[in-house]
Amino acid sequence: MHSTHAKRLLRTLWLAAIVIVVVGSLLPRNSAPMRALAELHVNDKLEHAGAYAVLAFLPAIHERRKFIMGAAIGTVLLGVGLEFGQLFTGWRDFEVGDMIADAVGVCFGLAFAIPIRSLGMIRLPTTPAD
Repeated sequence: MHSTHAKRLLRTLWLAAIVIVVVGSLLPRNSAPMRALAELHVNDKLEHAGAYAVLAFLPAIHERRKFIMGAAIGTVLLGVGLEFGQLFTGWRDFEVGDMIADAVGVCFGLAFAIPIRSLGMIRLPTTPAD
């Protein structure tokens, strides 16, 4: 796949993942998607860490370093903001532990992306700003 097409696909997947995390974070606990997620019997903190790892991983494998750092910080802030947003829903709980799990997930996502970048599994044009 040409690097421009790969980059576009990865950006689209990243934006879709952001939408899924935002919507999933604000849905009522008794909604169909949340009930389906509960059927997986996965620890809530692992779900948070996994989702935020994906949000950090996708741009980290193909974007410039400055963008990656901004995206990582923005992703942590998104997790914090969504937890505060849950205060206003009336059907979700605010948990500092979820914010910590989100931040840990971002760190794991970045850590998994580093070897992929360094091994050149995804080749992108290099620029002096990178």
